Amino acid sequence: MDPEIRVTADGSHTLYVPSLDEHYHSHFGAVTESKHIFISAGLASIESDDISILEVGFGTGLNALLTALYADERQTKVSYVTLEKFPLSTVIIKELNYRSLAGTAGERLFDSIHAAPWETAVKVTPWFTLHKREFDLTTMAPEGLYDIIYFDAFGPDKQPEMWTIEVMRKIAAVTHPGSVLVTYSAKGKLKRMLRELGFEVKLLPGPPGKRVITRAVKQ
Repeated sequence: MDPEIRVTADGSHTLYVPSLDEHYHSHFGAVTESKHIFISAGLASIESDDISILEVGFGTGLNALLTALYADERQTKVSYVTLEKFPLSTVIIKELNYRSLAGTAGERLFDSIHAAPWETAVKVTPWFTLHKREFDLTTMAPEGLYDIIYFDAFGPDKQPEMWTIEVMRKIAAVTHPGSVLVTYSAKGKLKRMLRELGFEVKLLPGPPGKRVITRAVKQ
């Protein structure tokens, strides 16, 4: 069954997956949540003009859009690799309202992000290079080395296979000292795994509807 489009509290769309009884984003605000967790707590914390990002869970492309807007506004070079096991259909993508909420530049960027072919790196703007990969992190291991990890899989209660020590080892293997991992989950098991893998873990205030989020820095 295809995901259903839902309107969140800040006016932006999210998707609801009936088979999982799960939303792609918080119903308190999809854009608000993504900006808070992945941009403010993640991307904005890196002091560099050349940043590499690995995203787990491309989904609607919202995190990629917000990152591309940030890169262009600040003229920061961003290389963005995103992993997705179940890419959404173009029919659903066209109905999402992120392009209208992000202004003229956002509209162009959103369409370019989704028009970019899979399995190849595409220079979407002079500042933002995107590489979308159809990828199962439970059976495959990513390559490369990244400054930031956006861990945006479905929640541990809905998709537990994505929150195992085996998966987290694969993530840790593509980080370096100073790399930052951000995610909305603040489960105790996740924090223990990240500490075991050499991360310093902190809980930060969450977006509306969520008390805390996790920010972990590789030591």
